[in-house]
Amino acid sequence: MRATVLAAALSMLSAAHGLAATFVYVSNAEDGDIAAYTLQGDGSLKPRERYKAEKLVMPMAVSPDKRFLIAAVRSKPYRALTYSIDPSSGALKAAGSGPLAESFPYISLDRGGRFLFGASYGAHLVSVNPVVDGVVGEPLQTIPTARNAHAIRIDNTNRFVFVPHLGTDQVFQFLVEEETGQLRANTPPVVQMKPNTGPRHLVVSGDNRFVYLLNELTGTVTTLSLDADTGTLKELDSVSVLPPDTKLGPGMPRGPVGAPGATQAPRNTDNDIWAADLHLTPNGRFLYASERTSSTLGGFKVDAATGKLTFVGSTPTEKQPRGFAIDPSGRFVVVSGEKSDMIASYAIDAETGALKAVGRYPAGKGANWVEIVAFD
Repeated sequence: MRATVLAAALSMLSAAHGLAATFVYVSNAEDGDIAAYTLQGDGSLKPRERYKAEKLVMPMAVSPDKRFLIAAVRSKPYRALTYSIDPSSGALKAAGSGPLAESFPYISLDRGGRFLFGASYGAHLVSVNPVVDGVVGEPLQTIPTARNAHAIRIDNTNRFVFVPHLGTDQVFQFLVEEETGQLRANTPPVVQMKPNTGPRHLVVSGDNRFVYLLNELTGTVTTLSLDADTGTLKELDSVSVLPPDTKLGPGMPRGPVGAPGATQAPRNTDNDIWAADLHLTPNGRFLYASERTSSTLGGFKVDAATGKLTFVGSTPTEKQPRGFAIDPSGRFVVVSGEKSDMIASYAIDAETGALKAVGRYPAGKGANWVEIVAFD
């Protein structure tokens, strides 16, 4: 009873500050759990419960109706864990689990929440699972692709899917069968990017005209145009997530020694560029990308007409920032660091996109993926 009253009070406090009841979830890979926080009206975080998952719980996805959080476990047996989300308190409750075809560093849902897409870096494939009442079913489709598939995202029309491949410097282009969720190759099936760039994560602009692709090995964000009729991409421009005076240089694919596309012998990576994640603000005005070696977030202004990016600055953050998220109001960024025992919150300047530190808060070991959910 006391917890319910507290949750209601927190929700009222957030509303008073102009922010809907907003909850942050962070997967702690090494601890094998998911930490919950309340994002308050001033951008500060209030730590809440930690929920049991499994070791190497990493990527997560929230259902479009905000009823469920799905988390992928990257240790055997590979599974997708589903939690229901209480809209008043943000509390998670285990709702089921389902098998995954492989270890996935990235999962995402279609716009209807009926299908879960997964990309496997180590197994070089993508897959599709059905989702019923938030719970993931047996794989419907598994497609071998190319080396080091690293992300998988659908466009805003729910017709086209894109998969960056770090090991072959390609983005695979798929068409989606609406009823079955199955993927088939578009024409052409791939877009070849510049050699040794290492395509990793991507996001689609709100107007569905552009795709922004983060390259892990060079720390660049590439703007691609998206053809609304064919679902094909065309490279337009690239900019660096690092300031001009950076001492870092291009990296190499990482992974177990002997794995395809991985570094084959020990080497010093202290000065390697190692970009990780990127996100757009909901209004599309600013884009941010994380770089793990320097432990920074690079910020960009977005030209709505051309899709091109202008670098506006670099912000130090938690050590090895693999994941971060922007809240649905577009006012705050929450960043995790795999090598940090804290997560950080920043306020976004509405005019310049500059980030201002709000606070740091306790996190678990291997803090990884960040999801933020807001309820009116």
